[in-house]
Amino acid sequence: MAKSGLGQEPQSTAAATVLKRAVELDSESRYPQALVCYQEGIDLLLQVLKGTKDNTKRCNLREKISKYMDRAENIKKYLEQEKEDGKYHKQIKIEENATGFSYESLFREYLNETVTEVWIEDPYIRHTHQLYNFLRFCEMLIKRPCKVKTIHLLTSLDEGTEQVQQSRGLQEIEESLRSHGVLLEVQYSSSIHDREIRFNNGWMIKIGRGLDYFKKPQSFSLGYCDFDLRPCHETTVDIFHKKHTKNI
Repeated sequence: MAKSGLGQEPQSTAAATVLKRAVELDSESRYPQALVCYQEGIDLLLQVLKGTKDNTKRCNLREKISKYMDRAENIKKYLEQEKEDGKYHKQIKIEENATGFSYESLFREYLNETVTEVWIEDPYIRHTHQLYNFLRFCEMLIKRPCKVKTIHLLTSLDEGTEQVQQSRGLQEIEESLRSHGVLLEVQYSSSIHDREIRFNNGWMIKIGRGLDYFKKPQSFSLGYCDFDLRPCHETTVDIFHKKHTKNI
C-alpha cells in the first residue's frame, strides 16, 4: 500500500507513522498487531478529516480512509475465520522483572458475558502464595462482565506438611465462591504437568509458569496488593482459540 503523504500536522504525522507500521506488520503476516495499528491510524485520519476544510484534501482523505478500512475489515474477517478453524495463535513474552501483567491485564480481552465455565490445569496450587494467586484469579472471574457459574481446578496434591493447609485453603475458597453462586470443583492428579486455562467461549491460554509467574513481594512494597505493579518471572503466554473446549 502506498505511503499516505498526509502532511506535517501533528495528527497527520501520527496517522502516517501508525499506518506505515500497520503496513509493515501486514506484510510480515502479523495480522492481529496490524489490525490494531490500522484501527488506530484510521481513527487519527478521521480526526484529521474533521479539521480539514479544503474539499480536494477531504476527498483524498476519504479515499485513503476507505482503502485502510477495507484492508482492516479483510484482516478482521480472516482472524475471525482463524478462530473458527481453531488456528488462532498469539504469543506474549513476559520479560524478567516486567510489570503490568496482572491477571486482569492478561485475561481481560478474552473474558465477556458468554464466559460461564472455566477450566484450570496447574500442578502448583499448593503453597500459601499460590493459593492467594488462585484466589485472585477467581476474584477476577466473578466480576462483570463474566457470568461464571462453574470453575474446574485440576492440580497436584502437596505431599509434604502443607497438604492440610492446601486442602483447607481450597475448601475456604470453594465456600467463598459458593456464597457468590459459583461452584468450584477441585480434582487432584499425581501426573499433571501442563499449565492451561480454558474458557467456554473458546479461548485457551497456556502460561509457562502457570498462575505463579509473579515474584514474591516484599512486605509493604508496591505490587503487594496491585499485581500490575508486581515484578514477574520470565515466562511465555500462548493464546489460542478453539471452537470447542474439552472437559477435564
